[in-house]
Amino acid sequence: MPGRKVRLAALGPEGTFSHALARHLADEVVLLPTIGAVFAHVAAGKGDGLVPIENSEAGGVGPALDGLLRNPVFITAEVYVPIRFHLASFVKITEIDTIYAHPQAHEQCSGRVDALGVPVVHTPSNAASARAVRPGTAAAAVTTAEAAALCGIPVVAGNVQDAEENTTRFVVISTEPYQGRDAGKCSVLLDPKADRAGLLADLLAVFARLGINLTRIESRPAKRGMGRYVFFIDGEAGPAWVGAVADLSSLAVVKEFGCYPRLEAAGWR
Repeated sequence: MPGRKVRLAALGPEGTFSHALARHLADEVVLLPTIGAVFAHVAAGKGDGLVPIENSEAGGVGPALDGLLRNPVFITAEVYVPIRFHLASFVKITEIDTIYAHPQAHEQCSGRVDALGVPVVHTPSNAASARAVRPGTAAAAVTTAEAAALCGIPVVAGNVQDAEENTTRFVVISTEPYQGRDAGKCSVLLDPKADRAGLLADLLAVFARLGINLTRIESRPAKRGMGRYVFFIDGEAGPAWVGAVADLSSLAVVKEFGCYPRLEAAGWR
């Protein structure tokens, strides 16, 4: 299991889930304005980074998947953390006229938020949502408890996420692959060499033939025009994984993100 990081870059400003988790994993945290900036920081050799990659309710995090597609990085660890959102405002919930929310936060809290029937303005982060709420206004933020406290905004409704088991998977990214022996998961990106009937079935058959259990498959635009896609695939680590990558290379361009362990999130904040 990898030890505590000396330094991690993460999505800021202070008060984001990324910030709280990075503080739990590292001695020093570098806060950056976007997920794309975290990837650029890592790709430039300035240190490791931490990014959210998928949520149990909202699915894949687009900027993180695009960052993996575009940058020469590896995944060296994953962390699953429970996510709790709160509605913070200086006015009563019945007086709110505008809500600030990160797009992922909005999607994960859409039931409670949309029921209020007021405009929702999307922001770059949960902390930015809190910072957008000013005293003397009737605005509210879907944000973290920490961000609301940092900005001095009362929480008028707690735990507004749609699902009680709302969970986000974060990954640590680096310019070097994980070398430990305790990896539990491996990840690849497949960019098909041809567009033909049965191609996806052939790709998945490689894993089935080798007895590899897949834990996630997600398509993403290849950024080369309409109808062209790449596939992000996660599977359980094991001796057969190397053979799978070799067999897949005849069907697609394979970008390996490595094999890595899962870190425990207990006491992360």
